[in-house]
Amino acid sequence: MILTTADWLIISAFFIIVLAIGWVASKSAGKNSSEFFLAGKSMPWWLLGVSMVATTFSADTPNLVTGFVREDGVAKNWAWWSFLITGMVTVFIYAKLWRRSGVMTDLEFYELRYGGKAASFLRGFRALYLGVFFNCLIMGSVTLAAIKISTILFGITPFQTVLIGSVVVVVYSVIGGIKGVIWTDFFQFIIAMTGAVYAAHVALSQPEVGGLQGLISHPILSDKLDILPDFSNSSVLVSMFIIPIAVQWWSVWYPGAEPGGGGYIAQRMLAAKDEKHAIGATLLFNFAHYALRPWPWIIVALASLILFPNLQSIQEQFPSINEQYLGEDIAYPVMLTLLSPGWLGIVLASLIAAFMSTISTHLNWGASYVVHDFYVRFLRPDSSDKEQVLVGRISTIVLMVIAGAMALTFLENASQAFDILLLSGAGTGAIFLLRWFWWRINAWTEVVAMVVATIMAFVLVLVIPEGKLENVMLEESTTELVLAILVTSIAWIITTLVTKPEEDEVLKSFAEKIKPSLGWQKFGNQPSGKFSNNIISIFVGSIGVYSALFSIGNLVYGNYLLFAILLGVFAACVYIILKLWDRS
Repeated sequence: MILTTADWLIISAFFIIVLAIGWVASKSAGKNSSEFFLAGKSMPWWLLGVSMVATTFSADTPNLVTGFVREDGVAKNWAWWSFLITGMVTVFIYAKLWRRSGVMTDLEFYELRYGGKAASFLRGFRALYLGVFFNCLIMGSVTLAAIKISTILFGITPFQTVLIGSVVVVVYSVIGGIKGVIWTDFFQFIIAMTGAVYAAHVALSQPEVGGLQGLISHPILSDKLDILPDFSNSSVLVSMFIIPIAVQWWSVWYPGAEPGGGGYIAQRMLAAKDEKHAIGATLLFNFAHYALRPWPWIIVALASLILFPNLQSIQEQFPSINEQYLGEDIAYPVMLTLLSPGWLGIVLASLIAAFMSTISTHLNWGASYVVHDFYVRFLRPDSSDKEQVLVGRISTIVLMVIAGAMALTFLENASQAFDILLLSGAGTGAIFLLRWFWWRINAWTEVVAMVVATIMAFVLVLVIPEGKLENVMLEESTTELVLAILVTSIAWIITTLVTKPEEDEVLKSFAEKIKPSLGWQKFGNQPSGKFSNNIISIFVGSIGVYSALFSIGNLVYGNYLLFAILLGVFAACVYIILKLWDRS
């Protein structure tokens, strides 16, 4: 235990504020299911955008980025930077379509787009598959990060961490609903960013690091600093850059970066006041998520390699760490032990905020699936609003218990959960993009894709021996991903072509309600000339956010000319986006 009285007072004040926000929100949250899960569809863009960022600013994200940097350098972050393209597609094409759908959850969409028993099965099964299993896997990963942080900073057992963290986050999630979650996200994001920036400052101020100049010139980091992978190494280039940029962003379902939007991102868009607020929220989210947040974590990760060059040095300093949790990702909480009293409390509160914002969103999102897409749809269609809110609150508690059990049993590090999630959604992403525009896709397309992707993940992880798929062109994990994408994609394309399309009445009703920009002429919907503006906006928006990301990186590295040029490119992209938006 390295916390002082000042640290405890700061953390206590943080908890009081969070619970107070939840209590205030509870006055409207219990009115009906729409208020509990969508805040009455009244939220402004700036609040929703910050909420999305806070949710993805989870306790495991700094650990994940730290693990990436320590293992393969800064360039390893392309594994998630590539999802920016997905985000831009969601902003300029799918955000307004989701808002037009008027559904309560993105799973309700299945019975809007498809018809018959297959659509009902798909909705019900995915309510449990995504809302319970996948959702709890994500929360288990976040809880695992909390365990590692508390082991280092609090000196308490994993079970104690799960118990304390679960009780607090469940209380305000249960009483405040999504409105409480969104407003606490806003408060927690401010705390989380403050803590991340100060942690980077302290890391740089260590004598062994010697500031930014000492960091970037240190010999131990000579092969870790490059933002782009080594182009002379074909295996690294293909695995770390080409596959993520060319294939991964459109082919893989990943929470928070679903192709076409989905999950809690869709939930936030559905909670927006209107289409423009939905678009503005997702645009703010993608800028802050990819451009603003990564560098404080990267700086801490690089500095950790100087202070703790390997796992043995960490274990020597912290001998009480359980072997199960000793991985490269634990270097981030280890670095936080360098903070002074008071500031340690603030930074620790920021990590608690990151944990709580992510868990609370996933609890409300998962409960919305269980209640709206399973309980009400199949078990109690005539249930009252009070009953639905009660079931939602019970579901919230159950989901937290399952997530805590996962964190305490088989999860070991942040990269492990990241790889499992990528593999399980491999090959399904293109469906989520195309189903809005290719009328031929039907419910069986998604059923087969889901089943084949799950089987492929099981076979690749548990059946094929480790090292069997490694080759000179691709890393083993990339080979597994490409193989899963290929097999799953072939399976769902064949299924689409050999099965009957949805009934004309279903397709016509969908086209009339959603008004897609193209692809539905057969059902009376005319193509829109604005679609070309959307494509240009995606391209310009991606260049703009990447320019902002690399501009900050070059400022950190001391490349001031390149920093200025990239900042200018970012400004130009913002100008173009605003002009295109005015015409839409």
